[in-house]
Amino acid sequence: MKTNKFILGLFTALTLLVVGCAADDTADVTINLDNGGSNPTNPSDLEIGGTLTSDLTLTTGTEYDLTSALIVPDGITLTIDPGVVVRATTGSDVYVAVQQGGVIMAEGTSSNPIVFTSNSATPNPGDWGGLIVLGRAPINSVVGGDATSTSEIGGLPYGGSNASDSSGIIRYVRIEYSGGAADAASENNGFSFYGVGSGTTIDFIQAFEGADDGVEFFGGTVNASHISVVGAQDDSVDWTEGFTGTLTDVYIEHRQSHDKGIEGDGFNTDIGNNSNPVFWSAPTVNNITINGLGSSNGNEAIRLRAGTRAMFNNVLIQGFEEGYDLDDEETGVGVLANETGVTDITFSDVMLNLKNDTNGAFDADTFFSGIGNGTGANYDSWNSGWTRN
Repeated sequence: MKTNKFILGLFTALTLLVVGCAADDTADVTINLDNGGSNPTNPSDLEIGGTLTSDLTLTTGTEYDLTSALIVPDGITLTIDPGVVVRATTGSDVYVAVQQGGVIMAEGTSSNPIVFTSNSATPNPGDWGGLIVLGRAPINSVVGGDATSTSEIGGLPYGGSNASDSSGIIRYVRIEYSGGAADAASENNGFSFYGVGSGTTIDFIQAFEGADDGVEFFGGTVNASHISVVGAQDDSVDWTEGFTGTLTDVYIEHRQSHDKGIEGDGFNTDIGNNSNPVFWSAPTVNNITINGLGSSNGNEAIRLRAGTRAMFNNVLIQGFEEGYDLDDEETGVGVLANETGVTDITFSDVMLNLKNDTNGAFDADTFFSGIGNGTGANYDSWNSGWTRN
C-alpha cells in the first residue's frame, strides 16, 4: 500500500510516526512532526491524508495537498487557521471526515477564509469529495438510544442521543468543486452533516460549484447561519433523517445545471427505513433567497416530501416554474397541523406559487402568510471577502 506523507520540511528535531490502515480503509500515513508537535517549520510542499493519531494544526500561510481521505477520529482535533488553502487531488475518495468524538476547529475570517478546493489546473464540479462531519445527535433512521447509522461515503457511524453534541467550529469556510460520486448511490456533498449536534458552530459557509448537494443535513440538531450555495448541480440545501435545526440567512444561486434549491425529506427514502418514524425532520428556515434561471427553465425552488415539517420565515424566490412543491400525504398532515408553513414571502418570475400533491385540503392562500413581504437573506450585507460569485 502506498504511503501518504505530511512533508513538513526540515526540523531541528523530528518525530516519525507511522500509522497503519484504519477500519475506514484509508491509506497509511507518515507524519514528520517537530518535537512531536503539529506545526511545520519552513514548510514547502505539504501533503495530508490518512487517519490522524494525534492533533494536527494546518497553519496560516501554508497550502496543503489533500491526497487521500483525511480522517479525524474520536479524541483527535483538527485545527485549521485562517487563510489556509487545501487543494484536493481528483477523486471521490479524497475528502475530510470528522468522526464521532473528533473535533474540527476551522475558524477563518471574512478577509481570510479557509478554502478547500480542487488541485486541477482546470477545476470542475465533482473533482473531489467534500467535508463530512459525523456527530452523536438524534437521527430517525435508527431507533433506540445510541444506535447509529453509517454514512454513504466512508461507511462511518453517526447518530445517537446527545442533542447538544459538539463537533467543533466551522466558520468562514468555502468548499469548491466538490461532490465526486463513488457510485450511483454514494455521492459526496460540499458539506455533509451527519447527526451533528447543537453544540457545533456552523457560520459563514459556502459551497461553490459542486456536482451534488451543496449542504446536506442527515438528522441532527445543529443550527447553521450565513449559508451560501452557488452553482450546485443537485439540490443546494438538503435535509433528511429527522433534522431539527435552524437555518438562518441562506443564499442559493443556481447556474446552468441544477436541481432544487431545497429538498426536504422527513425521513431517508434512500435507505428504506420506516416511513412513520419516531419523529420527523422539522427545521426552521429564517431569511432565505433562492435565485433560479427563470420560470421558463422549469423546476421548483423548494420541494418538501416524505412527511417533513418545516417553518419558513422571510423568503424570496426568483425565477422558477414552481415556488413550493409539496408531496406525500404525511407532508400535508404537517401543514394541516400548523407544523409546516411560510410567513412573509415574495415571488418574482414564478409561474406557480404552490403545487400541492399531498391530498391535504389547503391552498396557497392558507399555506402562505404575508405574500409580498419577503425580503430574503440580504446577501450583500454578509458575503463580502470570503465568498465566490
